[in-house]
Amino acid sequence: MFGPYFYTYDFSYLIYILPGLILAMYAQAKISSAYEKYKKIPASTNLSGAEVAREILDRNGLSNVSIRMVDGKLSDHYDPRDKTLNLSRDVYYRNSIASVSIAAHEVGHAIQDSVDYAPLKLRAALVPLANLGTQVSFFLIILGFFFSVFFTKLGIALFFFAVLFQIVTLPVEFNASNRAKEELAMGIISDEDLKGTREVLSAAALTYVASTLVAIGQFLRLLSIFGRRD
Repeated sequence: MFGPYFYTYDFSYLIYILPGLILAMYAQAKISSAYEKYKKIPASTNLSGAEVAREILDRNGLSNVSIRMVDGKLSDHYDPRDKTLNLSRDVYYRNSIASVSIAAHEVGHAIQDSVDYAPLKLRAALVPLANLGTQVSFFLIILGFFFSVFFTKLGIALFFFAVLFQIVTLPVEFNASNRAKEELAMGIISDEDLKGTREVLSAAALTYVASTLVAIGQFLRLLSIFGRRD
């Protein structure tokens, strides 16, 4: 009874999910390699990541944004709710190409927030639905296989918002990186250092591309499975 269905299920995994997972593993290796390489190379500026972030923030009239140190590796992020730039210990204290590049990237998000960058606002609006889709969609889909097909449709619909969140994240991250490179090029680091900045931020961007492809693949796989079952 279930044999052909689960055979198709496994085969669809290879088609829709595996390519994205392979890219994700490659992207993770790239960002780890780039970070480990450039965290050992001092930037031409004598400033730490936190000091570079403060300089760029003040230059853009964002003295209201505070900078905090947070635990974790590559846990850096900007929180628009309380206007805080949260930098991991290495990024906060170190004067390395990796540190100033990551700090500048996060400042890019603060600048986006200050100018009401539309994709950032859309991503923030999607957060509740995306979280809901991530947390309960697969439970609803499984429930639908045993009870009403309504639950399956609802689960797939909710998961769509998680996918949409990933898609909207791409322009947000790419734009923040572009802003970071522009700000750093304005006398903070040398042209030679900017080559390292591009490598670090490009590797980071690839992780977002991979996550998006995985999410899209999962969504297409669900549609395929539901179509065959239907």
